[in-house]
Amino acid sequence: MTLPLAGKVALVTGATRGLGRAIAEGLSAEGATVVVSSRKADACEAVAREIAERTGARTMALPLHVGRWDDIAPAIARIEAELGPLDILVNNAGIAPLAPTPLDMTEALYDKTMEVNLKGPFRLMAVVGDQMARTGGGSIVNISSIGSQRPSTGEATYSAAKAGLNALTQAFAQAYAPAVRVNCVMPGAFATDMAAGWDEDFVALVVDGLPAGRLGVPKELVGMVTHLASDASSYTTGAVIPVDGGRLAVY
Repeated sequence: MTLPLAGKVALVTGATRGLGRAIAEGLSAEGATVVVSSRKADACEAVAREIAERTGARTMALPLHVGRWDDIAPAIARIEAELGPLDILVNNAGIAPLAPTPLDMTEALYDKTMEVNLKGPFRLMAVVGDQMARTGGGSIVNISSIGSQRPSTGEATYSAAKAGLNALTQAFAQAYAPAVRVNCVMPGAFATDMAAGWDEDFVALVVDGLPAGRLGVPKELVGMVTHLASDASSYTTGAVIPVDGGRLAVY
């Protein structure tokens, strides 16, 4: 049986830990050649190697700071030179710093949050979308957050950036249509390595009232991302989809 993403080349940013790593491995398991990208070269190389050993698919390590505008086009050119043009882009890299009050947010941290969560995905979609439109099409999947629709004070800057990413999703779905599809997933609370540091009282607070009654597990997000990356979702573009255990249904 042919795997649904066989022959496809995928780039996943922020792919060395948490949901990004799970997404990279999930795309690889479905047959894609996966470019594992994050800021640290050693982490990219280790995770790319581990995913290749586990799935048998080809991988590539690509150190990249998505907030550095001028680094993005050369990185995409390198992928095309070594593996061929991209078919799939998953904009997953992000940071979520907390500030006790808006007045506590520094300009440097504000700018960094916007660079990684919004400016980087914008530039990646522009460069990759143009390449996809010229080379036969593709699928872009943005990883946002339910914080974009349920912002807290401490995450105000992060939530604003993710709300911007939702808007970019719909704009880029038009910009490179019909060859390129652009969709967005908004995760809720997931049990990842980051959540391992949460204490029981905080977890109880997070899941209290959730229709699902628990944290999500990464594979429950991976399934949605692989679906949007594949031809099974060929009539889906410009969608912003919550995968949150029902959080956005609760007021």
